[in-house]
Amino acid sequence: MKTFGHWLASPWRRTTVAVLAGALPLLAFPAPSLWWFAYVALVPWIALIRSAPTAKRAAYDGWAGGFGFMVGMHHWLLPSLSVFIFVIGALLGALWAPWGALVRHFLAGTPARGRIAAALVVLPSGWLGIELVRSWQGLGGPWGVLGASQWEVEPALRLASVGGVWLISFLIVAVNVCVAVLVTIRASRVPAVAGLVATAAVTSAAWVGAPRPDSGGGTRIAVVQPGVISGPDQRFAREEQLTRDLAGQGVDLIVWGESSVGFDLGDRPDLAKRIAALSQETGADILVNVDARRSDKPGIYKSSVLVGPDGLTGDRYDKMRLVPFGEYIPARSLLGWATSVGKAAAENRRHGSQQVVMDVGHELKVGPMVCFESAFPDMSRHLAEDGAQVLIAQSSTSSFQNSWAPEQHASLAALRAAETGRPMVHSTLTGVSAVYDASGRRVGQWVGTDASTARVYDVPLATGTTPYVRFGDWTVHAALLVLLAWCATDGLRTLRLRRSAPEPRVPPARTAHGSPARPGR
Repeated sequence: MKTFGHWLASPWRRTTVAVLAGALPLLAFPAPSLWWFAYVALVPWIALIRSAPTAKRAAYDGWAGGFGFMVGMHHWLLPSLSVFIFVIGALLGALWAPWGALVRHFLAGTPARGRIAAALVVLPSGWLGIELVRSWQGLGGPWGVLGASQWEVEPALRLASVGGVWLISFLIVAVNVCVAVLVTIRASRVPAVAGLVATAAVTSAAWVGAPRPDSGGGTRIAVVQPGVISGPDQRFAREEQLTRDLAGQGVDLIVWGESSVGFDLGDRPDLAKRIAALSQETGADILVNVDARRSDKPGIYKSSVLVGPDGLTGDRYDKMRLVPFGEYIPARSLLGWATSVGKAAAENRRHGSQQVVMDVGHELKVGPMVCFESAFPDMSRHLAEDGAQVLIAQSSTSSFQNSWAPEQHASLAALRAAETGRPMVHSTLTGVSAVYDASGRRVGQWVGTDASTARVYDVPLATGTTPYVRFGDWTVHAALLVLLAWCATDGLRTLRLRRSAPEPRVPPARTAHGSPARPGR
């Protein structure tokens, strides 16, 4: 151990280890999907930080680990953003610098039991604070939130219905802190074991007490996935062919993927008529996604547009949260050079102003989202509050076809379904397309990235309101209160210590001409 500690004395070696340790949680996400690994993935990083010789070095270890996590989680963006992905990783990785200092503050040396107990609450709260900040759409959104790694674990999905994906993240970090203490601080095993027991008790209580969605009938929804096809005309023809095959299958709604129509339907009434004819032939409204310059207002929009047998129904949702660099460049006057080193947006798309719930007939109301909007828990929660019976995400990951991105994106729908108690349909151009029931369990099979097909799903509907929909992001608010309370308590303690410390005894100074008591003598 001493030899390894000596080896880590090199700043470059230590930084490399921190970057690799920060990237370890990636293995818990799709495509590896080693969900169980999430509960120990932070242990090497925590162990490294607590051994830092100074708080400054601990903060730097936190920064380096955050860089490794962010670059690793978004590595599939490298073909699009080129070297800019490392700039983004360095900027967002800095969010973990205070967390690194916090880890050392609580776990360095041989901390007392009270400090360990506080760490089990404060450190997960600090992690949630980071996830909250980086979840802002302008910073890339909540892609890679730690709790999202548990998308196929039923007890974790039950927790999501109570406190959203944030509650899962909190408990995962708490377990990692407990394990790190067990491994590195032998004298503090009792509070660590107590923390593990408390975590298990919370999970069990949620499993038993969380309300389950009530059955509310069912609906048949078809997903049309054309596959990798170049050119909007060729793609439209393939979608048309696949949709026509759905005639006579009794579907209630047909969903095409993101950018499934490359022309504004107001400018192309011929295309609108062809879609309307498909709707009449299949007996179902068709939800398409238009990625084009609008004919009725300036700018390019990505819009979910509903078409019925009589043509455009008037229901339209314009995407609100755009992908940074992919669909717009923040501060384009400063960062516009990104277009020269990657595939950043040549022109900023416009964003919508409000979410929309659509009545698609058959007594069915759906709430559409576009692309990575499915990563935002608040958007699906608001749609459920507004009466959506089925959540729908229209997506396209064709630029990242041979990466982990399609699986990661499809897995997010399971969490949104579990949080809201509403089934969710994730429809893509090129895969992975998937459907989940109101508990987050998969309905049928995924449509993989190698498929060009239309598939029908019997989707069970549900009623009732989950605690997460009712109370919102209470987990994050509680975490922020914990951090504020700790800051206040620690600040008061520091102030008390300064006041109670005896003043240093300094011998009386003498003047040039005599003693201080009798100056000049």
